[in-house]
Amino acid sequence: MWKIKYGTGAEDPYLYSTNNFLGRQIFEFDPDAGTPEERSEVEEARQNFYRNRYKVKPCGDHIWRLQMLRERNFKQSIPKVMVEDGEEATYEIADAAFRRSVNFWSALQSPHGHWPAEISGCMFFTPPLVFCMYISGHLNIVFNEHHKREMLWYMYCHQNEDGGWGLHIEGPSMMMCTVFNYLAMRILGEGPDGGLDNACAKARKWILDHGGAMGSGSWGKTWMAILGLYEWDGCNPIPPEFWFYPSVVPLHPSKMFCYCRLTFLPMSYFYGRKFVGPITPLISQLREEIYNQSYDEIKWSRIRHVCYEVDNYYPHGRVQRFLWDSVYYVGETLINTWPFNKIRERAIRKAMDHIHYEDEHSRYITLGCVEKALMMLACWADDPNGEYFKKHISRVADFLWVAEDGITAQGFGSQAWDCSLGIQALLAGNINDEIAPVLKKAHEFIKHSQVRENPPDHLDHFRHISKGAWTLSDRDHGWQVSDCTAEGLKCCLLFANMSAELVGEPMEAECMYDAVNVIMSLQAKNGGVSAWEPTGAPKWLEWLNPVEFLEDLVIEYEYTECTSSSIQTLKLFRELYPNHRRKEVDAFITNGAQYIEDMQMPDGSWYGNWGICFLYGTWFAIKGLEAAEKTYYNCEAVRRGVDFLLKTQREDGGWAESYTSCTNKVYTPLEGDHSNLVHTALGLMALIHGRQAERDPTPIHKAAKLLINSQLEDGDFPPQAIMGVYMKNCMFDFAAYRNNFPIWALAEYLNLVLLPSKSA
Repeated sequence: MWKIKYGTGAEDPYLYSTNNFLGRQIFEFDPDAGTPEERSEVEEARQNFYRNRYKVKPCGDHIWRLQMLRERNFKQSIPKVMVEDGEEATYEIADAAFRRSVNFWSALQSPHGHWPAEISGCMFFTPPLVFCMYISGHLNIVFNEHHKREMLWYMYCHQNEDGGWGLHIEGPSMMMCTVFNYLAMRILGEGPDGGLDNACAKARKWILDHGGAMGSGSWGKTWMAILGLYEWDGCNPIPPEFWFYPSVVPLHPSKMFCYCRLTFLPMSYFYGRKFVGPITPLISQLREEIYNQSYDEIKWSRIRHVCYEVDNYYPHGRVQRFLWDSVYYVGETLINTWPFNKIRERAIRKAMDHIHYEDEHSRYITLGCVEKALMMLACWADDPNGEYFKKHISRVADFLWVAEDGITAQGFGSQAWDCSLGIQALLAGNINDEIAPVLKKAHEFIKHSQVRENPPDHLDHFRHISKGAWTLSDRDHGWQVSDCTAEGLKCCLLFANMSAELVGEPMEAECMYDAVNVIMSLQAKNGGVSAWEPTGAPKWLEWLNPVEFLEDLVIEYEYTECTSSSIQTLKLFRELYPNHRRKEVDAFITNGAQYIEDMQMPDGSWYGNWGICFLYGTWFAIKGLEAAEKTYYNCEAVRRGVDFLLKTQREDGGWAESYTSCTNKVYTPLEGDHSNLVHTALGLMALIHGRQAERDPTPIHKAAKLLINSQLEDGDFPPQAIMGVYMKNCMFDFAAYRNNFPIWALAEYLNLVLLPSKSA
């Protein structure tokens, strides 16, 4: 059986940590673990997911949850409650539902104090790790038979009915991800017609029926070129000389969004070397399987701009195509002739130096899994037996997540983010004395997950400050995020107002000041707050976005959610430390609130950039405006936001929004008559903070009734749909949302809405 383990790594000479691996969570296969009954329970969860794979796409995260509940000997002690038709919830019913959910969630807290959860769902995450291990000759060293079986299982579970794979688990089939997963299945040992339910044959048919692999998006072409399944002549240039540009150049690395910058960093290394992995018999065979014509007959230079419609969410414009052609025909010709080829050699070394810097200062976790596979392979290509590659290998396990739908690679973890939301959900219930041990452990985790130093010479490597920040995952990751910093600091501020005996010693003031410094450094002139690094690059650079399937990738932007989290936190900070940078804090809140108002959509909603979508954004917006003392009664934006929520509430009292809202940029309800419990929780809380209960509490009662009646026997809530998004078009699953947000909503309903009581 697979088992989750916490904090391991001290025994590995190639691993190192800034805080003793706090928050590290990895899965290992133990052939002797589990009784026959427990193994049967796991297998039933796997088969049940496969049977229902077209109905519910996200996993229930059952593998680690079953393990933790067994180890804690969890038994729900509070009977399930229901609100009958024609009735409203009483205080006693709401209290029971809340406590049941807290009992369940508390039992799943890790020994480190956080709540493990999957954050994945993108179908281009796992295959590159497989490609990297295959090219480097480490496939059978890093991945054992159990890894391979579960990776294949994930691909089977999320293959669409037409035989392809989407960009994410709920998306329609696209060429890049279908090619990626087909190649990964073949490399993992399946034959051309192998796989469960003819998975390989169906995938290959989809690829050939849609024109062949040459129509893949640019990232697909790059990886195929590295594998030896596509020629570099068919790729648009990714010149490593980019890293020599002077800072006055508009398209300088320092002006680029960090994910874009650090993805194209290793890609430029491979392009500069025109690197190709070993042409094995399997690679030779695959060349003949994924194209509709002989590999040797393809005119590669003619298909550089070919991208099939299914992959082409963000098409390249004429200006960009002209730029690529100029670099391809003029720049590349010049740079590959003497003496200019010496510049290319220096540029390749420069790119490698930047890769080593990023690796070292993220403890070889890198920025995310897309970058991980590329940087790891670059280290091997540069020095196959070197220490850098060995350090990378030791961090592969950090990315692998095991659930009933198999093994997938995560973007990276969400330990700090999920923990900060969970803390606030629990604190909102006002039962702190009863759950003090849970709160204390979570407090210690949050405190010790704060980044304590900036990376050395950070400006020379286009990095922003990170001292005082929280990452999405753990301290070792090292990358600051504004909303993670704000929510982490908010938790520490809330705990600082509580008894140290109950929740532990408060965070030192200097550490809080450092966090405030990070947050305030990320506010732009328009009042909005960016996520990772300051904004300021010209927006026309987005016209040069080389990635066809993602939007807003080239430069950093401001976001409603980051702005809201920051405002809420600075309001609390100002109450505890009224004299620290007071004028700046006041101005930050005022300007941030104005930005939120400016971002409101015509229908009264706010676009959510990191969650689906307008319901997520509207909850954040109303909370942020409330923190700036803007309410339903003095702010038109809040009134319009509340009106949007009331108009979109469903007959059953809930809300349900399609992920296509993110791509369409227009509120799009989910098809069918069922509601989504996470959206319902967000809608309920947004109405509470919009003070709807003071006018007509009926919509709030209806939403609460749906949450209460949807709770499972053990206090859990069912998985329903994918809830996260990034770059407008790529969805991923935050598995902990299905607990954190309903718990939080029930807590606020119980404590902020006047409810009838049977004892009254």
